[in-house]
Amino acid sequence: MSEQQHDTFVIERTYPASPGRVFNAWADPEAKSRWFVGPDENGQGPHELDFRVGGEERVSGSFHDAVFSYHAIYQDIVPDERIVYTYDMHMDDRRISVSLATVELQPAGDGTRLILTEQGVFLDGMDNVKQREQGTHGLLDKLEAELAGERAISGIE
Repeated sequence: MSEQQHDTFVIERTYPASPGRVFNAWADPEAKSRWFVGPDENGQGPHELDFRVGGEERVSGSFHDAVFSYHAIYQDIVPDERIVYTYDMHMDDRRISVSLATVELQPAGDGTRLILTEQGVFLDGMDNVKQREQGTHGLLDKLEAELAGERAISGIE
């Protein structure tokens, strides 16, 4: 008999960049391909991003002897305010989770408060909420570095 675990997590971050800059880091294919990646030891596949309602995003990477694949569909986008997407994760040819994620962007002084809420079903013991939340923290750390790098290089805020 198959098993599943349902769970939700919320991560809040404040970035020293405007909501427009943070939104652009999610929307721009070049920017997102720089920060939306797995650990350095992972072999990374191509990153595809069609950032519009109904658009899709795909990326994969290898870790040990398995290939992990991410496939998202954008459900709702409000520029500089909100991104809602659904996605599934596969390990090789086996689906290991399906999630609904919402990214909210709110002005916070001179920066942006990002609130990411994810509701997921984790399938057959192949993934779990603790691992997913940890991985998402890592991605948001890379987003912070991306925003800092862009500011340092271009002076854009």
